[in-house]
Parts: sequence; C-alpha cells; structure tokens
Amino acid sequence: MLKPPAQNDQSPATTKERIVAAALETLKEEGFAGTSARAIARRGNFNQALIFYHFGTLNDLLLAALDRTSSERMARYREAVRRPGTIEDRIRMATDLYREDLQTGHITVISELIAGSLARPDLGPEVVARMEPWVELVEEELSGLLAGSLLGSLLGGVIQARPLAFGIIALYLGVDLLSHLDHDHSRAEALFETAGKLAPMLAPLMGELPRDPDPGDASTQGRAAGPYPA
Repeated sequence: MLKPPAQNDQSPATTKERIVAAALETLKEEGFAGTSARAIARRGNFNQALIFYHFGTLNDLLLAALDRTSSERMARYREAVRRPGTIEDRIRMATDLYREDLQTGHITVISELIAGSLARPDLGPEVVARMEPWVELVEEELSGLLAGSLLGSLLGGVIQARPLAFGIIALYLGVDLLSHLDHDHSRAEALFETAGKLAPMLAPLMGELPRDPDPGDASTQGRAAGPYPA
C-alpha cells in the first residue's frame, strides 16, 4: 500500500483541503493544460505523492476541486433565491451572482474542466453529472415562478420546467465557455441587460403588476409604467 511521505503535524483532512485548494488555484491560474500533479504540489508546497495517496488519480482531485467550488456557490445561490422578489429582482440577482462567479474563479474552473474533458473522455460524464444539482435548482425556481401565474395557466402542460431548466444551464455554460475563451464578458453582461429590459413586459404574464415609475427618476418621465395602459 502506498504510504504518504512524511509531513508536518497536519491531519489528513487538513492535508486534503490544502491539496484541493492548491488544485483550484492552479486551474484558475494555469488552466487545465497546466494543472499537473507537479504544478499543484508546487503551488501548495507539498509532495506530489500526497495527491495520489489521498485522491488516487489526478482526475479525482480535479473533480473534488469542482465539488468544492460548486458546493460553495450552490450555498450562495440557494441563499439568494430564497429571498422574495419580482422577476426584475430575480434578473438583478442573477446578474450579481454571475459577477460573483467571475470574481471567485468558479466560471474559470468549470470552463477549464469542460474544455479539458474533450481530451479526457472519462472526465466528461463526471463533469456533466455535477451539473445536475444546478438543473434541479433552476427547475425548482421555474416551477415556482410558473405556478399560479398567468403564463403558467395559459400554457398549461405545454411547457415543462425540466427541459427549460436544462436549456438555461446549457446556455449559461455556453456563455461562460465562450466568454472564457476570448476573455470578453461584455456580451454576457449585455445578455443580462437585455433580460432586465424584457422583465417589465414579462411581469404581467407572471402575475405581477407593473411598477409605477419613480416621480423623481428623470429616466422614467414620459414613459409608460408597463406594456399595458392602466
């Protein structure tokens, strides 16, 4: 049995956490191609044999790193979606969460692993499986938005939340990947901006009343409060 190299008085849990943290930072800074066992060990200042002792393979370590960042971001998303709000509030929330994903490097990790999966077919299905909780989260949100809304009653059983949720996650990942490849996130920002402009038109269909414009807001003066007259 492979024994770990001698190390300081660190518990195995702490050692595993250090290895995962080093893998995440290496993915963010070096990309998938540069994230070798040696590069991870160098960044974390530990013997690379520890990687194989604790995780078995490099792929398993990379998946553990994805699990770590996904768990942290999922907790943040679930906290955010629990807050009540209009569809406009939801779109603003989604924009803020996307920006957080950028700042934390979560998008970089996902994009690098998706790209790297093309060269490692055994990694691809594992990455896809880890997207399932995100599909379920969006499905829950869509089901709640459609339930009891005018749009939901009009469409009846025509629209199902599950396929829509899958499509939204696929769109999000595609936007992430393209933005990551050309280092240009302006188009993603423009997409959220467009969604924000559509929100007032969608609000009546979701059972919300259009908001009255703020009398002190010059940008809304002379403009209708919503798509329909009072």
